[in-house]
Amino acid sequence: MEPFVALMRRYCIHYVNCHDFSLLPEIMVDDYKLSMGEHMLQGRDTQYVNATRIQMGDIQGLQLTVHDIITNGERLAMRFSEHGASQRQGGKQSVWAGIALYAWRDSRLTHCRVEQDYYARRRQYRTGVPDRVDAPAVAPWDTAAAPANAESERVVRAWIMEGMPRSPGVSFDDEWLGVGPQDVIDAQKAEILDLFSAGPNVAFHVRQFGALRPGFTENSGAGVFLHSTGILSVRNGAVSSGRIVRDRMGLERRLANNVVKVA
Repeated sequence: MEPFVALMRRYCIHYVNCHDFSLLPEIMVDDYKLSMGEHMLQGRDTQYVNATRIQMGDIQGLQLTVHDIITNGERLAMRFSEHGASQRQGGKQSVWAGIALYAWRDSRLTHCRVEQDYYARRRQYRTGVPDRVDAPAVAPWDTAAAPANAESERVVRAWIMEGMPRSPGVSFDDEWLGVGPQDVIDAQKAEILDLFSAGPNVAFHVRQFGALRPGFTENSGAGVFLHSTGILSVRNGAVSSGRIVRDRMGLERRLANNVVKVA
């Protein structure tokens, strides 16, 4: 088993799914960082643990299902779902997608860049009808490392800079369930926060800047920024398939608080 994959198996199965916080010193460095949207949590035993305990305290049976893993040995990305029943929501159940990019050092995680679809989770709380869990990866822990591919990275960088145009085979957020596509932003520029490849597959974390599109809120045309993570596949010199998770909830909260800045 690939060493990085073995570490993630411990993270997913023994830590997250068993809610065993005692393992954290073995799988994360002391100054572990988690970046999500515009926020960063730093400090394994302080900011990270405090935030995680809040969610696991609310969703006491929270489980994580892995759908896809890519790695080049030095970096790893994972597409997953978390799901469970919320005590604060009167036992309502939900499942929401996430895509995370990990870095490690000396067999412990150092940094996670992740976006999770809390916007879709809220929809399920409002309707009282949970989404179905996407199919698990058949053998995620047997994922083999593939070397980085500069051409795959070039293709994805160009696609991001073009505004992440809709492409056949690429699904945003909860669209794979049949939820209507939601175009959120007319991107004018993008800041690539992280990007790496494993063979033809490329993982990224990006912040787009542009104008809010009609239909998301009443602030159409406002200058905004939006974070996304994704895992894409490149074939024949073009983006061919993949999944992307956008921080729609974070954007909506900024708009509600009248924070509509463009850097």
